[in-house]
Amino acid sequence: MKDQRTAVWTVVHNERAALVRDLATLTPEQWSAPTGCPGWDVHDVVAHLVDGAKATRIRFVRDMVTARFDFDRQNALGLARERRDDPTDTLSAFRSVVTRTSTPPAAIATRLVEAFVHGEDVRRAVGLSGDYPADQVATALEFQLRTTVKMGGGKERANGLRLVASDAPIESGSGPQVRGSALALLLAVSGRPVEPDELTGPGAATLAERAVS
Repeated sequence: MKDQRTAVWTVVHNERAALVRDLATLTPEQWSAPTGCPGWDVHDVVAHLVDGAKATRIRFVRDMVTARFDFDRQNALGLARERRDDPTDTLSAFRSVVTRTSTPPAAIATRLVEAFVHGEDVRRAVGLSGDYPADQVATALEFQLRTTVKMGGGKERANGLRLVASDAPIESGSGPQVRGSALALLLAVSGRPVEPDELTGPGAATLAERAVS
């Protein structure tokens, strides 16, 4: 278990550092670009990542009480707390938390989900692409498939479909097949839009529709 946590944190720290490098290349206009995370622009996503990196069990519980146990409201509180007026200041805050290992009371795999999904939220919004470790993306996907939407997962979105990853040993569920990279499947079950050619198979349209509904 300790080795698994160490491996996850190594990946998360690497992904945060890579995203910091990409963010440093953005123009002021790109910081305002809308992302696949509904209602959030690039600046919002980065502020959320700062808040997530600073999260502790105690602060998470306190924020949830303040938000009356509403995850969306809790996320909004954290975003407002960490979003600076100037995006470069938010970037500096993100840079300062790259190597943190604090976490809310959740499975360690949630750190992978956050790094990959929000990393793609940012990159796809501004025309960049990421290079993610397929085995850890697969771990994040497996976690999302076990977790309900209410708890931030994607179990219901995959219900009645057979998901097959083209670059990882993952075959999950039963029903019309949906085939795509582990990253594309992860994004779709996490409620993110994907390009039409990223998913194939008789169930592809269904999953793509569920991703944005």
